[in-house]
Amino acid sequence: MTTYLFFAAAIVAEVIGTTALARVEGFTRLWPSVITVVGYAAAFWFLSYPLRVMPTGIVYAVWSGAGIILITLVAWLGFNQKLDMPALIGLALILAGVVVINVFSKSVAH
Repeated sequence: MTTYLFFAAAIVAEVIGTTALARVEGFTRLWPSVITVVGYAAAFWFLSYPLRVMPTGIVYAVWSGAGIILITLVAWLGFNQKLDMPALIGLALILAGVVVINVFSKSVAH
């Protein structure tokens, strides 16, 4: 259970860092830059825990896939970025891949 809490924290920290990254303007804005660096540092620190017990490829696939889905939701809901049908289909495929890995793969410690 602790592994998945660290995994979730890594995903959330990465989404926070990426959201702030969109506002750094070449790292000329202090607070978005600080949030970006701290967010990514926290994400990698949290990610180091699941990597102790889960295969690297699986961890990275789930971390990046979930991050893509969440950052897209943040951009859509928070910043009014539009998504067309190909984008929605692609996101659905990413989400399906994350679900298949977590539900059906024997590579993931359940």
